[in-house]
Amino acid sequence: MQAQDILKNNVLEKLQNNQVVSSMTVKLVRGIEIAQIAKSAGFDTIYIDLEHSAFSLETTSQICMAAMNIGIAPFVRVPSNSSEWISRVLDGGALGIIAPHISSKEEARKVVSFAKFPPLGDRSAAGVLPHLQFRSFPAEKAYPVLNRNTMVVVQFENMKALENADEIMSVDGVDMVLIGSNDLTADMSIPGQYDHPRLKEAYAKTIDVCRKYGKFCGVGGLSSRPDLVSQFVTMGARYVSTGTDLAFLMSAATEKAKQVNALNTV
Repeated sequence: MQAQDILKNNVLEKLQNNQVVSSMTVKLVRGIEIAQIAKSAGFDTIYIDLEHSAFSLETTSQICMAAMNIGIAPFVRVPSNSSEWISRVLDGGALGIIAPHISSKEEARKVVSFAKFPPLGDRSAAGVLPHLQFRSFPAEKAYPVLNRNTMVVVQFENMKALENADEIMSVDGVDMVLIGSNDLTADMSIPGQYDHPRLKEAYAKTIDVCRKYGKFCGVGGLSSRPDLVSQFVTMGARYVSTGTDLAFLMSAATEKAKQVNALNTV
């Protein structure tokens, strides 16, 4: 068996086929059941949010391995764009990392160097990995397969990132940008004003830059605005972060409680 026969990143395949990818953010459920829930619900991928949760690396790795084994690509948003975070979550089973607050070409290059094996980066050998079913392959066979299927997603969350968008997306090894609409509008001094033309301009510019370099653009922070998500997908975005497990649970639970409480007025 060859390494390429074992490891497949379904998200990367869909993006390359110009299909829209659906993602669920995990920041509440610590059990591996969340991976199967995501698959049964119809999601293509999950990303575990270590930037805004108290998840441990052990929990993160368990969920990543469970997701990968059922064909759900697991990504992790790291709390810091450092080698000790990026390499450990990837060694633990993630198929990609989401790097927050990237605003320069040099920052993007560093993330790639931590996430990719030579010759693309400087990620160190970790021995056998869950991505290859803990099978041992020569480095010259394993590294190209791991590099090809390990996605580097950078986040644009401030005006500086937009100003440097061309340079950032030109970096070899960066696969996608995920726009953080909440942080971006806050940095623009229009917090939460999703209908503001400046946000649409930001998406338009980023999508154009991604097309220029054969990269992909994702929509983040707009779970409450499916109309805008549809608009940005029509413009060319191909990855949609739909919301968190916590938000989904609260929404469904609140609706059920309202239905029963309404019976008091009957």
